[in-house]
Amino acid sequence: MLKRDRMSATALPAAWNRESAIAALAVTGIAAHVLLRAAALDGLVRDLPLFVVLAAGGAPLVWDLARKALARQFGADLLAGISIVTSVLLGEYLAGALVVLMLSGGEALEHYAVGRASSVLQALAKRMPSAAHRRTDGHVEDIALDAVRIDDRIVIFPHEICPVDGVVEDGQGVMDESYLTGEPFLMPKAPGSTVFSGAINGEHALTIRAVRLAVDSRYARIMHVMRDSEQRRPALRRLGDTLGAWYTPLAVGIALAAWVWTGDPVRFLAVLVVATPCPLLIAIPVAIIGSISLAATRSIVIRDPAILETIDRCRTMVLDKTGTLTFGQPTLTDRVTAPGMDDGEVLRLAASLERYSKHPLARPILDAAARERAVLADATALREPPGQGLEGLVEGRTVRILGRRQAEAAGLGPALPPIAAGLECVVLVDGGLAATYRFRDAPRPDSRAFIGHLAPRHHLTRVIIVSGDRESEVRYLADEVGISEIHAQCTPEEKVTLTRAEVAKAPTIFIGDGINDAPALVTATVGLAFGHQSEITADAAGAVVMDTSLRRVDELLHIAGRLRRIALQSAIGGMAASVVGMGLAAAGLLPPVSGAVAQEVIDLVAVLNALRAARPGGDLSDYE
Repeated sequence: MLKRDRMSATALPAAWNRESAIAALAVTGIAAHVLLRAAALDGLVRDLPLFVVLAAGGAPLVWDLARKALARQFGADLLAGISIVTSVLLGEYLAGALVVLMLSGGEALEHYAVGRASSVLQALAKRMPSAAHRRTDGHVEDIALDAVRIDDRIVIFPHEICPVDGVVEDGQGVMDESYLTGEPFLMPKAPGSTVFSGAINGEHALTIRAVRLAVDSRYARIMHVMRDSEQRRPALRRLGDTLGAWYTPLAVGIALAAWVWTGDPVRFLAVLVVATPCPLLIAIPVAIIGSISLAATRSIVIRDPAILETIDRCRTMVLDKTGTLTFGQPTLTDRVTAPGMDDGEVLRLAASLERYSKHPLARPILDAAARERAVLADATALREPPGQGLEGLVEGRTVRILGRRQAEAAGLGPALPPIAAGLECVVLVDGGLAATYRFRDAPRPDSRAFIGHLAPRHHLTRVIIVSGDRESEVRYLADEVGISEIHAQCTPEEKVTLTRAEVAKAPTIFIGDGINDAPALVTATVGLAFGHQSEITADAAGAVVMDTSLRRVDELLHIAGRLRRIALQSAIGGMAASVVGMGLAAAGLLPPVSGAVAQEVIDLVAVLNALRAARPGGDLSDYE
C-alpha cells in the first residue's frame, strides 16, 4: 500500500502534464496562425497550425467526451466537444483551437490547483522511509519496507522514522509520536514498549520486533485514510453534475434559438463557445480538495469528504463524555493505601511502570509522583494485554495496575475499599493489594464556551452527553459545561439506539474517542473521532480530529461552511456570467473567438476563487 501511495502522489502531475501538453500545443498553434496571418499568407498555409491543434489536441478531447456521452455521462464539458466539432464544420478553425485551449488549459489548471491543494497529503507519502534495517544473526542489512515480515528484528537508528509497528526488544530511549497522535510530549520506550510506524526515534538506537506488516501499520492506515479522502466523491461534487444537467440543455437551447432566429449557424457556435465549460467542472473539486488540505494543516483528517457538505446541515450534536468535553486525563484525588504498605513507595513503583503507558490514568499518577519528587526506576518485561491492565518488573518486583473488575476477578474484592464517585485503578505489588487510586476527570476550560456558541453560530439546537460512566459523574460534567440532556451508563448498543433515534429527527453529529463509540460514529449523519487512539474508531468516523481540542471541532465546522459558500460562489457565479455571455453571443455582440477568450477569463476567476478554500482566510474559530 505504501508503494501505491507513492505512485498516487504522482498521478495528478501526470494528468497535469498531459493536459498542459495539449494546452501548450494549442498556444503554439494559435500563435503560429496569428504570425502567418500577419505575413499575409494564403488561407490554407495560415490555417495549417490550427489543423494540427484540432487534430492532435482536439480529437483526443472529443473522443473522451464521446465515450462519456455513450456511457450516459452528460455534463457541461459536453458543450466543449459540440463546439469543437461545430467549429470544424463551419470552418471556424481559430474558434475551435481556442476551445481546445480553453478545455485543456482549464483541466490542466484544475490538476495543478488540486495538486497544490493536496500538498499535505503528498507530504505523508514522501515522509515514510522506503527501507528498514533488519538484524539477522548479529548482522544488520537494509531491506525494502515491503520485505519486512512479522517477528523480524528491526533496528531504528537515532532520529530515524520508525518503519513498522512493533515492540521494543533492546534499548531504551524516547520517541516523538506527535505526528501520529497530536500529543506534544515524548514517550519513553523500554523493552516491552509498543512503537508505531511514523514515530521519530530519539538519540538512542532501538531494536524492535515487528508485529505488523508495513501495509498494516498505523502510519500506512493513516495514509490510506488520506488517499481515500481524495478519491471519494462527495455529495457536493455531485451538485456540480446536478447544475450541469440543466445548464447544458439551457446552453444548447439558447444556441439553437439563436441559429433558428437569425439563420446564422455561427451564432450557434458563438453561444456554445461562451458556455464552454466550466466553473462546474473545475471550481468545485478544487474547493473540496483545498478544504481537505486546510483541515489537514489543522490536524483534522477528512476521511469522507461528503461530511464537508453534510455537517453544515446538522442540528443535533451527541458527545461522548470522557476525552471530548474532558481531557481524558483525570486528576489523582485520593490514594487509599493497603495496610502495611508505604504510600510513597507504592506511588513510586506505580509511576515507574505508568510512564511507559498511554492510559488516561497514567498521567495523573506521574504528575503526583513528580510533585513528591519520587525517583523513578526503569521497568522491564512490560505487558499490557487489552482489558487486563499494565504489568512489568520494577527493581525486581512485579507491579500490576488494573481496574476494579479485574481485581475482583483475581479474588481481591473483599480487600478493596468501597466504591466511590469518580474513576479508580488498583495497584498490585508482587500479587498483593498495594493501593487504590481515585481520580476526577475535569472538564476542558473551553467546554462551556464551546457548547454555548453552537446554537447561535452553527445552528445546533440540541447537545447531548452519552457515557458509560455513572450518572453522578455525567451529571457533574453536564452541569459544569452547560448541557441539560444526558444519558449515563450507556452500552455501545444503547449509544447506537440513541444516535439512530436522533438521526431520525434531524441530521446528527456524534463525537467520540473510544472503540465502544465506533458503532455510533457509523450510525450518525457525521461521525467525528476525537483523537487517534483507536484505529477502529478512526475507520468508523467521517473525520478524525487528531489534535484533541474542541477548537479543532469548531474549525472543522467553519471549514465546511466556507467550502459550501466558496464552491457555490464559483459554480453559480461562473454560470451566471456564462449565461450573460451567451445572451451577448446570441445577439451577435460576441463572436466565437471573443467568446472563447471571455469564457477563459470566467474559468480563471472561478478557479482562483475556489482556491480560497485552501487558505485559512482569517480566524476559523469564533468562541472565547
